[in-house]
Amino acid sequence: QLQVVESGGGLVDPGGSLKLSCTTPGYNLKYYYIGWFRQAPGKEREKISCISNSGLYIDYADSVKGRFFVARDNAKNTVSLQMDNLKAEDTAVYYCAARRSYASSCPPKFDFWGQGTQVTVSS
Repeated sequence: QLQVVESGGGLVDPGGSLKLSCTTPGYNLKYYYIGWFRQAPGKEREKISCISNSGLYIDYADSVKGRFFVARDNAKNTVSLQMDNLKAEDTAVYYCAARRSYASSCPPKFDFWGQGTQVTVSS
């Protein structure tokens, strides 16, 4: 069973930055699309980014476009989410998810999910 592990959450001031990481211990990440999601208290889960297994396809939600940047290093088996100019409304639990796919765009569903990492933006 593929395990997905996120790390890097924490408390940051508004306008600050954080970098989240996602890895799949024991499994080669290069076969998987990776999606980043978040869920704030009382709100539905939101997909914020997706990156293809090659890294050639990337998409972002409008809410984070221009502030968040996803990248992958298949040699290090890691996908990162760089979050800049953070706002209070970015406060949420952030999840990484994986799906094995060779499609040309982000899959509609992901099969394997991490436990989530809390990001809190507050002064």
